[in-house]
Amino acid sequence: MRTPLALFIVSLGMVAAVWWWLATPVALTRAPIDDAAKLECVSYAPFRGDQTPHDPTLIVSPAQIAEDLRELAKVSKCIRTYSIDNGLDKVPELASRVGLKVLLGVWIGRDRAKNALLINTAVSLLKDHPGVVAAIIVGSEVLLRGDMTVDDLRQTIRSVKPRVDVPVTYADVWEFWLRYREVGEDVDFVTAHFLPYWEDVPPRAEEAAAHVDDIRKQVVAAFPGKEILIGETGWPSHGRMRDGALASRVNQARFISQILERARQDNFRVNFFEAYDEPWKRRWEGTVGGYWGLFDGIERKLKYPAGVAISNYPLWKLQMACGLFLCIGVFAVALVTLKRRPSPMPLASWLAVAVSATTGGILLGVSVDKMLHESYGAGGWLVQGFLLAAAVTAPLLSTYALISGRGLPSFLEVLGPPKDLTPFFMANMLGITLIVTTLIATQTALSLIFDARWRDFPFAALTMAVVPFWTLAFLNGSKSGERPLSEAVFAGLFAMAAIYVVFNEGFENWQAMWTAAVYVLLGSALWRARTAAVA
Repeated sequence: MRTPLALFIVSLGMVAAVWWWLATPVALTRAPIDDAAKLECVSYAPFRGDQTPHDPTLIVSPAQIAEDLRELAKVSKCIRTYSIDNGLDKVPELASRVGLKVLLGVWIGRDRAKNALLINTAVSLLKDHPGVVAAIIVGSEVLLRGDMTVDDLRQTIRSVKPRVDVPVTYADVWEFWLRYREVGEDVDFVTAHFLPYWEDVPPRAEEAAAHVDDIRKQVVAAFPGKEILIGETGWPSHGRMRDGALASRVNQARFISQILERARQDNFRVNFFEAYDEPWKRRWEGTVGGYWGLFDGIERKLKYPAGVAISNYPLWKLQMACGLFLCIGVFAVALVTLKRRPSPMPLASWLAVAVSATTGGILLGVSVDKMLHESYGAGGWLVQGFLLAAAVTAPLLSTYALISGRGLPSFLEVLGPPKDLTPFFMANMLGITLIVTTLIATQTALSLIFDARWRDFPFAALTMAVVPFWTLAFLNGSKSGERPLSEAVFAGLFAMAAIYVVFNEGFENWQAMWTAAVYVLLGSALWRARTAAVA
C-alpha cells in the first residue's frame, strides 16, 4: 500500500497547492473603485434578469432605477444612458435626487420618425430637469452598425444643437472617428469608444490600458481643439479568451485601476462601460457580453470594494474542499475495487488513478465556476449540467473499470442490438457517460468552428471527463478487433476541430490550445479499438 498512499498524498497536495496558487490575490497600486475618489462617469442600463431592451412592452419601474442610482452615486459623479425607452426617461429626475449628472443618450437608427420622436423627448427632459443633463449624446455606434450614412448623421446632430443649451456629441468606436473625421465639425466634444478586448488583435490585459492611451492620443491629434471623452472603456470579468486577452476578475480590476491612473496623470475624462452586469447581452454576445459591470448584475453589489483583496476565485476554499473530496472519492473507489481484484495492480494503473483524481480535484471548482457563469437559458443549463455530471462521474467509473480489468465500452455495447449489449451495470453507466461527453464535445467543437466569436471553451469539465477515459482506453484497451465506425467518425471530427480551433484562435489563446488538446485526447481514446473487457 505504499505506492497508492504516496500517490494519494501527492494528489491531495497538488490539489491544495494549485488552488492556493489560483486564488492568490493581486495587489494593485490603485484601488479600482474608491469612495474617496469618485469615478467621472459610468454607463448605466437598468435591465435585470430576463429584462431586455428588445422587449418594447417593458417599462422598468422607477423604484428599480432609483435603487441602482443610489448605489452608483456612492462611486460616480455621473451616469451615461443610451436611450430613453423602457422607462429610462425617468433617469434625469431620479438622478437629480442623488446628485448624479447625466450624459443623456438618444438611440437613433434607420427609422427617421422614431428618431425625431426620441429627440423631442430628450429635449423636453433637458428643459424639465435643468442642471442635471450635462450633455446629449445623439446616437451610439450608428456608423459602426451601418444604420445611417455619415451625411444623415451629421444633419441629425446639427438639428439638435440649436434646440438645447448643453454640449451635443456623438459616440462611436475610435476607428470610425478616424475614418469619418468630418463628424467632428458638428459636435462639441468627441465621444470615442475604446474596448481593447474586442479589437481585431486584442492586447493582453496587462497591456490594455497603455494600448487605449496610445490610441486616445491618436484621436486627440486627429481632432485638435476638441475634448476627447473616452465614452466607453472596460474589461470583462468572465467569458472566453480572445488571443491573449483573458476575461477575469483580476484583469478587469487591473485594467480599471491602470486607466484611472493614466486619466489622473494626463487629465482626461473616462466613462467606464459599464455600471452593472447585463445578463440579456449573453444571448447576443455570449458569456462575455454579460460581465462588463463594476457591479454584480444579480446582487447589485460592487465587485471590488476598496480594501478587499482581488482574486479570480473568491470562494476558493469551498472549491478546493470539493476538489479534495472528489480526489478522496476516486482513491476510495480504487481501494474498494482492489479487494475484488485477483492479481496485484501495476504501477501504471495507480498512476492513472492518481492522474484522474488530481485532474478532477483541481478542475472541479473551475468547472462549477464556469457552469454558474456560462450557463444561459434552459438549454445552456441543461448542457452545462450534463457536462459537469459526466466530469464528476467519469473518474469514478473509469477507476472502477480500470481496476476491474474492463475496457472502455463501445457505443454499440450500450446502444446497439440486444446481442451486443454489455450485461454489466457499471459498464453501461461508463458507456453512457462517454456518450454524453462525446455528444457535448461534438456540439462545442462545431460551435467553435461555425460560431466561434461568442463561444466559450469547455476545457475544465471536458478535461475532467476525458483524461480518465483516455487512461482507461490505453491501459485496458485491446489492440485487436474491428474499430467501431461511429467512434472513428467522432475521432476524425475532433482531430479536424482541434486543428481548426488552434489556427483560428491563435497560439496565445491558452484556453483554445487546452480545449484543442482535450479534443485530440478524446479522439485518440475513441480511435483505439476496444472490447468490453480485457484479460
